[in-house]
Amino acid sequence: MTTATMEHVPTAAQTVDGPAPRSISLEFSSADEVHAGLEEAVAELIEVAAQEAACGILVTRLHPGRYTVALDESVPFGETYESIAA
Repeated sequence: MTTATMEHVPTAAQTVDGPAPRSISLEFSSADEVHAGLEEAVAELIEVAAQEAACGILVTRLHPGRYTVALDESVPFGETYESIAA
């Protein structure tokens, strides 16, 4: 059994009763953590996107081990796109 640790920092301040995050920043210390961590973040934002039914999700690789997962109006509802930052 392996244990993955990731930094999960919503970019918007969030209270217990506040709005759900529209973007999640992730940083991984090993490649083994990336897949599960991104899946968890996408699943969290799918719930938010389903409530609004207005946009999809964009996963952006900023550099090795650093990603953002965000609701994005340029992505059609029900779809998830991947991008690599220049």
